[in-house]
Amino acid sequence: MCLGIPMQIKTIDGDLAVCEIDGVQREASLMLLADPVAVGDFVLIHAGFAISKLDEEDAQATIDLFRRILAEGGGVE
Repeated sequence: MCLGIPMQIKTIDGDLAVCEIDGVQREASLMLLADPVAVGDFVLIHAGFAISKLDEEDAQATIDLFRRILAEGGGVE
């Protein structure tokens, strides 16, 4: 199973961004995005690439769902 994680862009340098969620930072390439992004935007990160821009409401809803799943045992039986 593959996951895309919503993260907020903290810095941009060319086609690379540093993105963060819950204090965890990752570098991600922006080269696959069709839409322009800016610091503060939310993007969906998969395998080191930002694959789509998200509006803040959708990003927060997904983050909240991930947090709830983890709090309930992470979906692992």
